[in-house]
Amino acid sequence: MLMNQKRTSLEKFRLKKILDTLASKEGRGTELVTLYVPPGRQISEIIQMLKEEWGTASNIKSNTTRKNVQDAIVKVIQRLKLFKTVPENGLVLFCGAIPQNGPGSERIEGPYVVVPPEPIGIYLYRCDSKFHVEHLMDLLRETETYGILLIDTSGATFAVLKGRHLEIVQEITSGIPGKHRAGGQSARRFERLREARVIDFFKRVGDHANKIFLSIPDLKGIIIGGPGPTKYDFEKGRFLDYRLREKVVATMDVAYTGEQGVEEIVERAPEIIKNVRYVEEKKIVQKFLYEVGHETGLATYGEREVRKALKSGGVDTLLLSEALDTTRVKVVCTSCGYTYSKTMKAAEVPEFEQSVDGDACPRCDAPTLQVTEEKDIIEELAELAEQSGSNVEVISTETEEGQMLWKSFGGIAAVLRYKLRE
Repeated sequence: MLMNQKRTSLEKFRLKKILDTLASKEGRGTELVTLYVPPGRQISEIIQMLKEEWGTASNIKSNTTRKNVQDAIVKVIQRLKLFKTVPENGLVLFCGAIPQNGPGSERIEGPYVVVPPEPIGIYLYRCDSKFHVEHLMDLLRETETYGILLIDTSGATFAVLKGRHLEIVQEITSGIPGKHRAGGQSARRFERLREARVIDFFKRVGDHANKIFLSIPDLKGIIIGGPGPTKYDFEKGRFLDYRLREKVVATMDVAYTGEQGVEEIVERAPEIIKNVRYVEEKKIVQKFLYEVGHETGLATYGEREVRKALKSGGVDTLLLSEALDTTRVKVVCTSCGYTYSKTMKAAEVPEFEQSVDGDACPRCDAPTLQVTEEKDIIEELAELAEQSGSNVEVISTETEEGQMLWKSFGGIAAVLRYKLRE
């Protein structure tokens, strides 16, 4: 995975898929080993700890459980030896005995190795009936950086939210007097002076916001909030730098400024952040729909056509629906090397594998056909895209556009770099 950079939708999809798979696995007793190794640890230190755990496992009364736990520990040690150092974000390994067809049918699976997309701060070794993926699941939450600006006539608060980490950067007071004064000319004069103080305050808020938020290179968006109409007056007044105005993703009513108001924003931020991704997805699919609708020749769809475009290097952006549940199967003749591939529903693969095994080869007629590779269609097409430097977007079905990509275009589409020859 790309480290310390914006995580792509494909990287998030890959991580979620392996974690969902691991979370679905169940073992007997304490036969599943989970190991989280944070950055900075020595591989030799971890291996020594595992050897001690192997010795401790010899006290397990059940012969089967003892053997399975010790076998899993040995496999984890063997895999760790392939690493000279712990990766900069840490390392997570899962290994254990998974029942195949009821008690007594356990088979050691793994080690599954996950290099986290960001540094982990937990050191964990655990034997359980499940793999502990919850700490990695937390990393699937959006980790982009958002600026928070709360404002009313009493003052303003500036905060930064990055993933789950919140920092209140600065709080300033307005110096604006209350609205009420005695009547007459003095009241009108007071109102003019007050309006001037408001403008001065808005300028100060804009200056502070520009200084704080423009210094964040990967700022994803800005959320503006406050308890009254002041936030709308500030936003309409264009006191923010144009680069920040383009990043305002929500303007929200909150009961307070200060820390309480920031916490209220943070509680509601997940929905805002999710909507930001949905807006991105809508724009991506709309770009594809525009090219299709205007017959520019810069879009194609369907597995066969998209695969052809990928192999020619003509794809700028590959669009794949996360609803795709198909597998690319490779069949090989072990006698003459004849090969063909076929795409099918994931649920159909086991039956197809049985039907092909030992079939006659259409080239040499030997009964030596067999399935040698099964690959999720998203992964298979994404790998082709990565080889040609194409962008890959995995699109949810949560938006109207995402549904259209899935239902009307089969979930596989592409925006092209140039028109392809017929």
